[in-house]
Amino acid sequence: MIDLYYWPTPNGHKITIFLEEAGLAYRIHPVDIGKGDQFAPAFLAISPNNRMPAIVDHAPADGGAAISVFESGAILLYLAEKTGKFIAADPRGRVSALEWLFWQVGGLGPMAGQNHHFRNYAQEKIPYAIDRYVNETNRLYGVLDRRLAKHAFLAGDYSIADMASYPWVVPYERQGQNLDDFPNLKRWFEHMRSRPAVIRAYARGETYQRRREGFTEDERKVLFGQTAASVAGAS
Repeated sequence: MIDLYYWPTPNGHKITIFLEEAGLAYRIHPVDIGKGDQFAPAFLAISPNNRMPAIVDHAPADGGAAISVFESGAILLYLAEKTGKFIAADPRGRVSALEWLFWQVGGLGPMAGQNHHFRNYAQEKIPYAIDRYVNETNRLYGVLDRRLAKHAFLAGDYSIADMASYPWVVPYERQGQNLDDFPNLKRWFEHMRSRPAVIRAYARGETYQRRREGFTEDERKVLFGQTAASVAGAS
């Protein structure tokens, strides 16, 4: 059994997609990031960066004590290695999957995240910041489109790289992007959206989905006002 510490964000969806695709048994422990659950001492013990998702695997491959893993990319790699699924066994295919996984973790996720913040959440609209991140997101969509012009999936075969990237493309309209400008990306996106495991993964998140727009002032302080002292005060 895997305990998944989760909230329905793109990084959270990555992990439910894998778990649903692999058919692994898991139970969700919601981490309401607007309420500050990510600062609870019990959660910080398994996720010291006070970010979800995180997992605790109670049946690791070596048969030993439970293993906790934080950071979505590390979780995907851990689960792929545990199950032998969604990452190639041959060195070239494995490297390709890792390249595109790390590309998402280091590029698409952070840039799209800043896009979301300055375009949708920042109380002060700063044109330079909005243009900077909308344009960079557009560039990264172009990288995806060129890759997918030659490959059905990012690493050739369906892999953790696709699971990592798809949730960050789902809110493309909120990122100021038009999928019609990226026909290969759009083809891949439509396939991903129709996969039964992806549908199930997103359905799991519906229970916790926000039903309103915007944040309260307290939620803004929790989500956007964190410092080292914030974590020290919660631990």
